Amino acid sequence: MSYSIKGQGGSGERVPGAHLPGWRLGLWYVIWSLLVTLGLALGLWQWERADDKRDYLARLDAAPTLEAPAMAPPEGTRLTLRGEYLEDDTLFLDNRTLNGQLGVAALTPLRTVDGQLWLVQRGFMATGPIRETPEVETPQGEVTLRGRWQQAGDSGPLYGPNREEQRLQQIDLAAWRLSPGFAHDGWLHLEEGGGLLEPWWEPSVMPPERHVGYAVQWWGLALAALAMMIVGGRRLFRDRRASQERPAKGPQER
Repeated sequence: MSYSIKGQGGSGERVPGAHLPGWRLGLWYVIWSLLVTLGLALGLWQWERADDKRDYLARLDAAPTLEAPAMAPPEGTRLTLRGEYLEDDTLFLDNRTLNGQLGVAALTPLRTVDGQLWLVQRGFMATGPIRETPEVETPQGEVTLRGRWQQAGDSGPLYGPNREEQRLQQIDLAAWRLSPGFAHDGWLHLEEGGGLLEPWWEPSVMPPERHVGYAVQWWGLALAALAMMIVGGRRLFRDRRASQERPAKGPQER
């Protein structure tokens, strides 16, 4: 049996462990580059959301004031409606909170004098954890209502059926089987008029400034990740160079 020892101490011998720091260096840059990219992307997303909120609030400020329009009103329109509530068709938007209280929001259709149907979100009712069907007093006869119009949009995820007896997880006009159907795809958040309960809805939950703050935070984290990538990468590079330049031990030294 014969064998040979390659280049004892010569250039042909592979230095033990020399390849590992190089592999670690590449992995280090990949991981931290992903973190930097993620921070930049999330910051940009929050910045764009701030722009969207500014546009939304500007549209609300510029929204017109209309009375029972025939066409679908723009988002945020201040509407005046005259008609009669359909008391027996009241449903309740479940799991609302106001001032630390758990409750529901009353949703009652209104038939205006021209025969059109509108859905009215009348306000908050504190119910606590009780699951019995709430009872709400509804004015009889003609009422005059004023409030803010919200167009129906994309809804969040549902966990089970949307409707459970008289309760809804989210507002969906399809939950009412009325003839004719609702005049427009949306609902009125009542601010003045008969049947008003405790207002709870706000047109914009988070102001644009908070989105800007989140964007700055994400970009700050991206900058910190970039600094960590550079500092750690230099250290790994020095370790790799030192291991490559370290002389190999001969057989007698082993």
